[in-house]
Amino acid sequence: MIVAGVMSGTSADGIDVALVRIAPRKSPSPFPAAINLLAHHAFSFPRALRSAILAAMNAPAISTADLARLNWRLGLAYAEAVKKTIAETKVRPALIACHGQTLYHQGAAAAYAGRRFACTWQAGEPALIAAACGIPVVSNFRPADMAFGGQGAPLVPLFDYAYFSHLTRARVLLNIGGIANLTVIPAGAGPEKVIAFDTGPGNMVIDALMQKLFGKPYDRDGRTAARGRYIDSVVLPLMRQRFFLQDPPKSAGREQFGAEYAARFLAACRKKSRKPEDAVNTATGFTVVSIVSAFYWWVHARVKPRPVDLIVSGGGARNPYLMDHLRARLESPKCTVTTSDALGLPAEAKEAAAFALLAYQTWHHRPGNVPKATGASRPAILGQITYV
Repeated sequence: MIVAGVMSGTSADGIDVALVRIAPRKSPSPFPAAINLLAHHAFSFPRALRSAILAAMNAPAISTADLARLNWRLGLAYAEAVKKTIAETKVRPALIACHGQTLYHQGAAAAYAGRRFACTWQAGEPALIAAACGIPVVSNFRPADMAFGGQGAPLVPLFDYAYFSHLTRARVLLNIGGIANLTVIPAGAGPEKVIAFDTGPGNMVIDALMQKLFGKPYDRDGRTAARGRYIDSVVLPLMRQRFFLQDPPKSAGREQFGAEYAARFLAACRKKSRKPEDAVNTATGFTVVSIVSAFYWWVHARVKPRPVDLIVSGGGARNPYLMDHLRARLESPKCTVTTSDALGLPAEAKEAAAFALLAYQTWHHRPGNVPKATGASRPAILGQITYV
């Protein structure tokens, strides 16, 4: 079965479409399906659409009308991306997986209108995608996990296990998008041994500072950070915040590390230095320190035996300054640091491919969550199907 996975992440910079062939394995394997990436295409959001997405995420108040319009406008954008991918590849999928654009994610219960509960919202009208492409769509993956007490995130661990697990080497999958997350797979382990959680900001704070200070969407190749100085006294107090100290399961988003957090981060940097490059360098260092801290606590201290392969994906894998600092802190004779490209999967394609697998599971009435990663009380079939 060929599935088109469609993903737009917390960076809100565009849409990735991955065409994935998923088929039952003929040989014995811990995971029953073989996964092959056929094609990957990336599409930037038009400026007006990206501005609308960021406004919906960050504004203290936005009209119901604009939220409804954004939901449908995103559906049109996803449909266009899938149709262009089909036209360029001449490959027609049997199913589309659309995660949608996360506008709000509250993984932990909080009080509202007399009750305590967790909630989430991914925008992008699936009926428009199904109608435009003539293909069924699986969407809205998080709520089923959350209904059983999970945080609805991270949802990539099943794919990480299926694609990357190894009999003799521990594998740690690090995705650096707007938020960074780790999936830890001990050597030869079954899926019940997988640990996965968000480590904190990936590119989110860096991007916010680049937009505020330089009018650019991101720090290309880490060049701005490379011109700056790391301010350790800014980062150390942040690493004592509750999020970084709590045990998994845990998830994060713009609610924790969005515009308001970036503004406070910048204010703290400006007390130490007025040079804007120093703030970007410190934000990059913050991402590295939070990842390394999580790695040492959850991998070095707990995963035996080593060796360990740290496999990086997401936009952060394309930041050589950030990657060099990760390697400097983690690479050793017993730990390699590489990108998912080295294992046949482009760094930008992994999350879209992951949702393709989740949709395949849904279509075949199989669970897609890893309860140990999300905190759910049981495995759950994820997503809702919109038929043509």
